[in-house]
Formats: sequence, structure tokens, C-alpha cells
Amino acid sequence: MAKAQQNEPATNGKLITILSIDGGGIRGIIPGTILALLESQLQELDGIDVRLADYFDVIAGTSTGGLVTTMLTAPDENNRPLYAAKDIVPFYMEHGPKIFPQQGGIWGSIVNITRRLIGPKYNGKYLRKLLREKLGNARLKNTLTNVVIPTFDIQRLQPTIFSTYEAEVNPSYNAQLSDICISTSAAPTYFPSYYFNNKDVDGNDQEYNLIDGGVAANNPMLVAISEVAKQLLRENPKFFPVNPMDWGRFLMISIGTGAPKEMKQYNAKMASKWGLFGWLLHNGSNPIIDVFTQASADMVDTHVSVFFQAVHSQQNYLRIQEDTLSGDEALVDVATKENMAKLEEIGENLLAKPVSRVNLKTGLSEQIGNGQTNAQALKRFAKLLSDEKKHREASKTPSKPYNGFT
Repeated sequence: MAKAQQNEPATNGKLITILSIDGGGIRGIIPGTILALLESQLQELDGIDVRLADYFDVIAGTSTGGLVTTMLTAPDENNRPLYAAKDIVPFYMEHGPKIFPQQGGIWGSIVNITRRLIGPKYNGKYLRKLLREKLGNARLKNTLTNVVIPTFDIQRLQPTIFSTYEAEVNPSYNAQLSDICISTSAAPTYFPSYYFNNKDVDGNDQEYNLIDGGVAANNPMLVAISEVAKQLLRENPKFFPVNPMDWGRFLMISIGTGAPKEMKQYNAKMASKWGLFGWLLHNGSNPIIDVFTQASADMVDTHVSVFFQAVHSQQNYLRIQEDTLSGDEALVDVATKENMAKLEEIGENLLAKPVSRVNLKTGLSEQIGNGQTNAQALKRFAKLLSDEKKHREASKTPSKPYNGFT
């Protein structure tokens, strides 16, 4: 399957554009709502047929964000994105209850705890079958723009980053998209770890023993920046040269899946008494998983905010995140009809909230500027993305055949 020729290369442009989507299980409904608005705004500017993959040089996603990334970039039979952004929320509504089958009542709670003591809470069979059916034999190099999807190899005890850039030079990374999605979604205690192999440049099998990328990078924005930076260091001819003073030419949108920060559901007094079981399970939640995924996401947001402020380009970075989730909405696997509808409502309400940015002194997110809403900020970014796309198309050199963005 050939790579579709949707984007003009960054050498024809002024900006390097990156979209990043956090992990968070069924809470992927929240970024799904945000992305639907962004794509609709681009369609108002450039026509109903445009898709997010037409505008971003890189789309990165971890866990459920990796699934959304793949939905937005995997090709259909017409070499256009398999899903429009408006289809993401309906996808979760339809398949979420089968990916995360619910066990209600006291008996259900007992069954869930017992399962997690002896194995993962869910067997993952429906998710694996669904991804293989939807994605078929499509591979990483077939995506309609460059993608970056983190996983973690438990045999090597190190992250494995599936990047379109690497897949083009190292065949062992050019795995089937279904295998990559299953791997990045294999959250410990929720789904089984995942094994597959792929051929390297010499035809030998490269083994992968993978779990959820959230253990390394639940917010994959820094990973995406790193992958682009490697191409710049390698002097990839498909990027314009970037010197140290040009890093403000990045344009980035980072979308979270919500966080239960304000719940104060844990404290040192209770945690001081926890052993292995307590850190794994507490009132139906997973403290150790909550800690490392939220810490990862917040640290990345802080680093990126510092980066953009240091190069005086904070207006080119937009982080949209809801950090006041509570109850079922804060969990990653409550796929009831009521909770999924609530998550969609949270996404819609988040669009009406003022733009916020992490305070570098306190580490807390706070409102910035004159109260511009997230929806208004997305409209501004949509105009920037549209202008960049048009500039690249106008700057295309007819005498040189174009072979795709990468």
C-alpha cells in the first residue's frame, strides 16, 4: 500500500505542526469531542473533505490516544483517513461497552477484584479483534501523515517508540498498525501484555513484548518533539533547516483525557499503610497507575510550557485538559451509557472554558490572557493550520516530483 500524498513537506512551509493526544481509556471521548470541533473549523475554511491528517506533520498518541491517532491517519480504500474526527466519539460509544464490559453490583465488584488478583481485568479479545478488522494489513508506513506511538517493552525494560520516521529506515519498526494499537493500549492490570514479531532489514525476526505506552509517556508531546528533533539533527531534506533561534516555528496542540487532580482521593496517611495490594487497588482504582500516568502527563506539559516560553512562542502551544474529574468519570474503564455521555458533556464544557497554562512556580494550571475560550483558541489555530497548508501548496516546486511528506 503506497503512502498517500496529502501533505506538502515542511521544507515548503513556515511551521512544523504537531498534534498530541494523551492516554486515558474510555476517557478518549474527551479529546474526541475536542478534535471534532477542530476538524469542523478546518472544514469551514477549506472544505468539507479536509481531515486533520492533512494539516499536521506529526500526530502522536499514547494508549487510547494512540488508537485515536491511528483512526485519524490510517488509510481507507480511497487513501483517505479511515475515520473523520466526528466519528471518534460514536466509535467509543459503540465499542466502549464491549472493550470494557461492566460488572455491576457487589458481586461484580468481587469478580473484578478477583480477576485483577490473578490476571488482567479484561481479556482484550474484543479490542484485538476489532482493531484487526478495522485496520487490516495496514502498516506504520501507510499512515497518511507521520505518527508517533509510544509503547514499553517489558523484556528490555525500555520504551519502544513506533514512529513513521523510523519505520522508513528500519523495517523492524514498520509493524502492522493493529499490533501497535493493541500494544500501546495494553495497560497493566487492565489488559494482557502483547507479543508480536516483525522482520528487520536482514529478514530476521525482531521480537516485541509490549505494554501500554503510558508507563513511559502518557502525554506523548515530548516524544513527538524528540522524533522531529532527530530528523532535524539528521538533516532530513524534507524539513527546513532549524537553528537554535528557530524552535519557535513549532505549532503544537496537546489534548488531555482529563485528570482527577482535584479529587484528593489519596493522601500520605492512607498510602503509608499500603503494601503491594494497596498500591494496586484502592476503592476500585489503581493508585500506582494513576500516579505514574498523571505524573508523566504533568511533567511533559511543564517541560513544553517552559520550552515555548523560553523561545517566546507560548502563543504557538495549546494544551487543553480538564483536571477536575471525579467518581466514575475519572476512571479509565467505566463504559456505561451514562458515564460515556457524561464524558462527552465534559469535552463540550471544556471547549467553553478559558485557555489555561501551567504556572511554572506552582505547577498548577491557571487561566491566562483575557478569558479566551478553548474553542476560540482552536479557531485561531485552525486559521494558522489552514494558512500553513495553503502556503505549502503555493510553494510547491512543479519541477520536482513529490513523494509524500516523508
